[in-house]
Amino acid sequence: MVMTTGTVVDGKIVVVGETLREGLQVTVLLPEASEERSFELGPRDEAALLESIREADAGELIDGDEVLRELGCRV
Repeated sequence: MVMTTGTVVDGKIVVVGETLREGLQVTVLLPEASEERSFELGPRDEAALLESIREADAGELIDGDEVLRELGCRV
């Protein structure tokens, strides 16, 4: 799975830097309000986030189905 961002142009989402296959189904998450939001992390949280990104880039992941099973969801 790849996470990327895009911009809405003429009602369509434009993603720069990624090649998306025609007909590919994607998931779009929108902020609850129409305004832009940002957040800041403290040094400990930023370090934890960067470590998690490094682990994901290295392929150290847990399968999504496994996570759902651990949460008691039917897969």
